[in-house]
This record gives sequence, structure tokens and C-alpha cells, in this order.
Amino acid sequence: MDDDLDDVKHMNQMVLYSKVVTIRDKQLQENKRLEHEYLEEQKKLDLMMEIERLKVLKEEEEREIRKAEARKKGAQVIVDQIQERTQIRLKDQEIRDKERMELLCNLEKMRKEDETAAMSKKERINLLMKQAAEANTQALLEKDKRKQEERDQDNAIREHQRSKDQREYEAQIEAQRIKDEKEREIQRLRELQEKASDRQAEIDALRAKRAFEEGERQARLREKLEHEKRQRIAADLEVARQRQFQEK
Repeated sequence: MDDDLDDVKHMNQMVLYSKVVTIRDKQLQENKRLEHEYLEEQKKLDLMMEIERLKVLKEEEEREIRKAEARKKGAQVIVDQIQERTQIRLKDQEIRDKERMELLCNLEKMRKEDETAAMSKKERINLLMKQAAEANTQALLEKDKRKQEERDQDNAIREHQRSKDQREYEAQIEAQRIKDEKEREIQRLRELQEKASDRQAEIDALRAKRAFEEGERQARLREKLEHEKRQRIAADLEVARQRQFQEK
């Protein structure tokens, strides 16, 4: 019954809206956190590349110093240094290429992991929203079922009341018929009394009167029993209504 109130319906809508907003806020916070982590990782990679570049520059500077010293020792030494430098450059280039490939592979791996985590999170959120929608649908079905049961009970009560009213109406008609018969009998007895001139007529009238009184007592008894029966039915109906009210 509380769920049928407009205020309660509005409160339930507000609760559902707050849940959806909370989920959305958590999604935004999660996206910001992932974006912050990605930026931090990019900064780390940039720092590593800068360190590597400085290291290479330092190595180049050191090699230039060594080359300058080597040129002073003679032409052959210079040739040997040139060859050695070429080999070192090739090795350094190979090492840098290898490190660059490893870095790109790590970045790709991190990107795929982030996409997988985001997809899993989206699936969890969709599942939660689907479960919430199913719960709301089930609640509406239960509510409709309770309303139908209440309507069935009200129909049963109205049918019982209609039957009761019909019986009371028939009882009133029967009582009126008995009353009309009594009046006709009284009129007949009066006519007999007026026409009777001897003792036998008086005796017959007295007997008829006694029979009429006996019939009237029987009718009053029947009316009393019928009234008590109606009271018992009304009491039983009231008990049934109270029981239905308590069950609701």
C-alpha cells in the first residue's frame, strides 16, 4: 500500500536515479584514474628516452674525446679508431632499435590490457543495470499480482453481500406475504364473527383466532430465527473482513 503512494514512487525514482548517477560518477573517476596513469606512464617513458638520449650524447662526447686523442697517435691509429667507432655505432644503433622495439611492444601490451579492463568494467556495469531492471520488472509483476488478489477478494465480498441482500429481500417479500395473509385471515374472521349468530360460530371463531395467534407466534419465531441467522452471517463476514485486513 505504501508503494502506491505518489511520494513513495517519487522516492523510489530518486533512489534509482542516485544509483545510476553513482555508477556514472564511478565510471568517470575510473576513466580519470586510467588517464592519469597513462599520462604518468608517458612521462616515465619520456624521462627514460631523455636519459637514454643524454647517455648517448655523453657517449658520443666521450668518443669524440677519445678520437681526438687517437688522432694524435697517428694515421693508422685513426683508421683503427674509425673502424672501431663504426662498429660501436652499429652496435649502439642495434641496441637502440632493440630497446625501441621493446618499448613499443610494452606500450601496445599496456594499451591492450587497458582496453580489456575497460571492456570488463563496461560489461559489469551493463550486467548490474540489467539485474536492476529485472528486479524492478519482478517488483511490478508482484505488485500487479497483489492488486489482482485484492480485486478478487473485493469481488468475493461484494458477491457475498449481494447474495445476502438478495436473501434479505426475499425474506422481506415472504414476511410481507405472510403479513398480507394474516390481514386477510383477520378480515375473514371478522366477517365470520359478524355473521355468526350462534355458539358454534363463536367457538369456530375462537378456534380460528387461536390458530391465527399460533400461526403468528410461529411467524414471529421464524422471523427471530432468520434475524439471528442474518446476525451470525454478518458476524462471520466481519470476522472474514478483519482477517483479510490483518493478512494485508
